[in-house]
Amino acid sequence: MAVDQVEIGYVEKFKDFLRNYRDEAGRFKYLERIRRLINYNQTSLLIDYSDIYRYDTTLAEALVEEPDKLLKEAGEAIREIVRVEDPEYAEKRKFTPRILGLYETVGIRELRSEHLGSLIQIDGIITRMHPLRSRMIKAVFRHEKCGAEFEWPQGEDEQIGEKIEKPSICPVCGEGGGKFILVKEKSKYIDWQKVVVQERPEDVPGGQMPRSIEVHLTEDLVDIARPGDRVTIVGIPRLEQQSDRSPLYEMYIEANSVRISEKVLEEVSITREDEERIRELARDPWVREKIIASIAPSIYGHWDLKEAIALLLFSGVPKTMPDGTRIRGDIHVLFIGDPGVAKSQLLQSAARIAPRAVLTSGKGSTAAGLTAAVVRDNKTGEFYLEAGALVLADGGVAIIDEIDKMKSDDRVAIHEAMEQQQISISKAGIVARLNARASVLAAGNPKYGLYDPSKSFVDNINLPPTILSRFDLIFVVRDVINMQRDRELARYILEAHSNIEKFKPEVDPQLLKKYVIYARRYIRPKLSPQAKRLIEDFFVEMRSSALAGQEGQQTAIPITARQLEAIVRLSEAHAKMALKDEVGEDDAEEAIRITIAFLESVGLDIETGTIDVSIITTGASLHTRRVMSLVVDTIKKITEAGGKRCAKMQEITAMIKEAHNVSEEKVKEAIRRLHQEGLIYELRTDCYKAT
Repeated sequence: MAVDQVEIGYVEKFKDFLRNYRDEAGRFKYLERIRRLINYNQTSLLIDYSDIYRYDTTLAEALVEEPDKLLKEAGEAIREIVRVEDPEYAEKRKFTPRILGLYETVGIRELRSEHLGSLIQIDGIITRMHPLRSRMIKAVFRHEKCGAEFEWPQGEDEQIGEKIEKPSICPVCGEGGGKFILVKEKSKYIDWQKVVVQERPEDVPGGQMPRSIEVHLTEDLVDIARPGDRVTIVGIPRLEQQSDRSPLYEMYIEANSVRISEKVLEEVSITREDEERIRELARDPWVREKIIASIAPSIYGHWDLKEAIALLLFSGVPKTMPDGTRIRGDIHVLFIGDPGVAKSQLLQSAARIAPRAVLTSGKGSTAAGLTAAVVRDNKTGEFYLEAGALVLADGGVAIIDEIDKMKSDDRVAIHEAMEQQQISISKAGIVARLNARASVLAAGNPKYGLYDPSKSFVDNINLPPTILSRFDLIFVVRDVINMQRDRELARYILEAHSNIEKFKPEVDPQLLKKYVIYARRYIRPKLSPQAKRLIEDFFVEMRSSALAGQEGQQTAIPITARQLEAIVRLSEAHAKMALKDEVGEDDAEEAIRITIAFLESVGLDIETGTIDVSIITTGASLHTRRVMSLVVDTIKKITEAGGKRCAKMQEITAMIKEAHNVSEEKVKEAIRRLHQEGLIYELRTDCYKAT
């Protein structure tokens, strides 16, 4: 009797809370939500835990300690209030309170047996999502002996956590003989889905594997999140037996509420004191230089590379057009350089500063590991969707070291993620598009170990033009022998080993991380008229420099619209570094300067000495493409007009040299490229035919 009184007391307490709680504006917060729930034909009521705690501390504490009982009482309280508003609707539905925002968040790796049966809150990333299933919560059996049909288990209780066992005695006739046949079409079901939630990368201790836990979603919680989404889940930890005979049990969480982090980096809180420190730092006229100097301070030189990392961390401003087209704001950066020039150290430093980063190596990554995969469950045989590194880095930075060591088939997978900011997957009947709104910071080594300045950039690197063209900035880092620089480098490294305190960052790493979050969250600078004019003049001037002579013959393509958009992103990122609301001339000038540095080191045509961006976009300069076109035309002329089966290399080189004054080496290089691209084939040794 005492227990019933306590239960009645909880129902009354919840009714009192729902009826009388007022928000800051004086409105009846939950009465309005209940009316909205009825109007929209819903059954779940969102309740903020902080509201319960402020209204009745004892009730809030009891909810955490005994959630099964109190959530049931809260559901009954909602039903009674709905009954006053709409009696018919109250009788047809079962109502569920969804609790949001517990005061304490339990880490996934901190979950223990002591948490079983209590209400907890976890943060993480959804890495796996299983298909939707229907779960039986109330079975209807037919007793073969007496023919009666009855619900099981009886009463109002519904079986969610465990499987439903057949009854041993018929509750209608009272006898146990005969079969009990399950009537599937009359049984009661709910929507059910299993997801796996993994620790956030920034929460994983160094050198350890990320932990994960299964979460069971029911009713209106199913399908509200996708792999890669960062979620906060409030639920009850329960146990599931691994097998019928095993004494071991696996823990899972029965979710009560799921909240998705819609805004990028909203899970990091910035206090008023943090904001004051951030604003104070932004007022420093040397703030940009201090931020750049704080990136890998123990690494000598490489100022442009550190500035590129800083611009990547702040990123440009993403834009969504009225027709739904999305223009990315994320900046992609690639470092190609000789061994031992601290590329990996720079990447590690970026990972420590970035508020959200996933670090991976090209040597140990597959296409599925980088993007997403459809995997078969060993227990059930069903397929589920599993998120990869680029999806997990959504809203942050994906850092890929040794990108040149990746297999060519695997590299293709990141094309869509870099430009469209999404991952499309269609396998085993699962068709999905996952968000991958991440900046890519990558590093690789030259094809032959050391960078050869006598060869073009694409001949030095084992990466296809399709990937190279998607990077906003590419830097070649060479280990050049220079006596004065080598002495300065040696002194710097020796000083770093003997006097660690001297290399303390200009800006505290934790403050810098929050500074980046603040800029990405709140600062959205717009181009000023002066910046627009400067970028426009630069673009037109660079394009016009490609026209030479009176005939206006095009000699190269120094810049394209893709680089123009990159300059806009870099200008916006430069403005965000100082928390400016407008992109000024100085921001545009710096973006143009670093773009020219990138083009001069990567897009330089060795033959003509001019900047030709088509080296990056197509894998060959415009001059080389013209020679390749001449080779194909000459082969066709020899084979078709001359009636020969194939054209000999000597004949091809002689005809082109005589007619167009192109060197023999250049023609042979063009033939090699055409053969490699499959545009011509070798019929016999040194004798070619066009495809």
